[in-house]
Amino acid sequence: MDQAYVERRDGGYWIWETRISLDSIVYAFRRGASPESIKGSFPVLTLEQVYGAITFYLSKQSEIDEYLRDSEEAYEAARRANHDQLRREKPELYERLMRAKDERRTTPR
Repeated sequence: MDQAYVERRDGGYWIWETRISLDSIVYAFRRGASPESIKGSFPVLTLEQVYGAITFYLSKQSEIDEYLRDSEEAYEAARRANHDQLRREKPELYERLMRAKDERRTTPR
């Protein structure tokens, strides 16, 4: 059986013919989640697809890890740019949001 479990699409890796990113599976796997647990988080997937995605990741680990690092760096750069833009264009709103964020961090749960 020659089954494809992962496809490259729209600049990313996706579980074949789904809207679930390989990133989601890999991050759960890295956290130590079992394939059965990962499947529970993504009920649209079969256990075979989860194992296939993990196998794909392990067979191309350095390539996928580099892709994930690049994605994380791009996300962080975009986040910083959004914060900078908000700070410049709406400084009052930015300050209120930062105060609320600080309050949330210091408030015991």
